[in-house]
Amino acid sequence: MRHDHVDHCVSMTATIASARWRPLRQHDGDHCVTEVCHPEALARTNSRRRARFFDSYIGDLIVRDVRQLAEIEQGQQMLTLIRLLAARSGQLLVGNALSNELSVSASTVHRYLALLEEVFLIKRIPAWSRNLSSRAIGTPKVAFVDSGLAANLLGSDARGLLRPNSAFGPLLEGFVLMELARQLTWADERVELYHYRTKDRIEVDAVLENRQGRVVGIEVKAASAVRTEDFRGLRHLAERLGDDFVAGLVLHTGTQTLPFGDRMRAMPVSALWEVG
Repeated sequence: MRHDHVDHCVSMTATIASARWRPLRQHDGDHCVTEVCHPEALARTNSRRRARFFDSYIGDLIVRDVRQLAEIEQGQQMLTLIRLLAARSGQLLVGNALSNELSVSASTVHRYLALLEEVFLIKRIPAWSRNLSSRAIGTPKVAFVDSGLAANLLGSDARGLLRPNSAFGPLLEGFVLMELARQLTWADERVELYHYRTKDRIEVDAVLENRQGRVVGIEVKAASAVRTEDFRGLRHLAERLGDDFVAGLVLHTGTQTLPFGDRMRAMPVSALWEVG
């Protein structure tokens, strides 16, 4: 079934304003992050077998696809980069930092990143700016196409993600970014996906903009309770865009859809794929 959350967002139809969304329970969120989306991985219900599949998949990817594309000899170097990227899924992608950690040139890192994007392992989310503020930064974000693969590379399972200070937050954000990116491929309206962040660290995790310049902002919160402060970045964006700002959504792991003022709403993450 197609999940047209993107079209609902940008058109701001009555569906998104009044729909009742099936609740996403906390442990559902953990599992959706660790188990999507490779079909062969999903077929392995045993967590140990799934982990072995992911390990084998990464090895084959490096040996077969990436090396054939670029004749890269440093397979271990590429594997280290992939693990570093898994730890950054849903976060800013700073090429110079990766270059320092790998002890390779920045140009080599950028070449590797392009290759990993070409084989659909990662996706770079560009920074959004309409020159509304000179303080907007241009650094992209990175997301793993398969968040289950990223979780495996970090040694995280659904139970481990429940622990304090786990990677659940960044992995959930990466999962949401990729779900939005997938939906863009079939949305009736032409929409682009960005993120927004200023030098003052005001940020919006996902920015959807259509050809008419209308914008929906989305924040991802790896918690069931939503507070007014969670809308700080969305309100910042709304003030600068005026009527071009359609809606601001905070997607959370709780069960309720709640209004938070003009064009602001908190919704379960399950709003991405299930209307009921």
